[in-house]
Amino acid sequence: MVTALFDLTGQVALVVGAAAGGLGERAATALAAAGATVAVADVPARTDDLATTAAAASASVHEVDVTDEAAVGALVEGVIARHGRLDVVVNAAGIMLRKAYDETTVEEFERVVRVNLTGCWLVGREAGKALTRQGTGGRIVNLTTVYAERVGPVPESAYYASKAGVVNVTRSLASELGRHGVTVNCLAPGVFYPTQMTAALGADPERLRWFGERTMLGRLGDPDADFAGPLLLLASPASSYMTGQVVYVDGGWSAW
Repeated sequence: MVTALFDLTGQVALVVGAAAGGLGERAATALAAAGATVAVADVPARTDDLATTAAAASASVHEVDVTDEAAVGALVEGVIARHGRLDVVVNAAGIMLRKAYDETTVEEFERVVRVNLTGCWLVGREAGKALTRQGTGGRIVNLTTVYAERVGPVPESAYYASKAGVVNVTRSLASELGRHGVTVNCLAPGVFYPTQMTAALGADPERLRWFGERTMLGRLGDPDADFAGPLLLLASPASSYMTGQVVYVDGGWSAW
């Protein structure tokens, strides 16, 4: 019975922001391992990296820019046209800007917010419409960060702001989609290393060590060992009575 709760056989899962090297890639391979038919999407500039993920997850490949309203709608409808249905959507698309507040331009700030926050809302909106129309319920999982309700030692105000917004967009969508049997939750990872987003920290061993020591477990998150379980919880029937929640996967960082 417990195993069945995490079984995604017969379900179709879409992972947005799934190019190789990030947590979206790990989400895609975890969903495939749980039995789902997987579709992966990312920006055209990351076609080669996306193909790597697709091969690992036996997934169909789709291109999307989450800041493009029409493209997001076409992505969702394209996945349904190809696979016949949609059950799980994981939104892992995101960018980071490590830059001091007084050196960040308005254009740079708005770009981060548009990708991370507006893009999250667009994916949720289009997925929500499709899942509601389908009438069989579903799961939407958004990736935020441990920094959703706090800040870290690295100057990245645009990133912090955008990811805090993802939390309340998640709660808002959960409140509207719940009556249709669609759950909407957030995963909030701490520092997982190495990923494409955290790779630059390798040039600063002292800071990397600080991040690990900041957690209650005294180590960084392992992308290959520590992410799949929490992701599958929120993407599967195991979380059927969870919605509007933020699940921190941060080694205890947020509990200090």
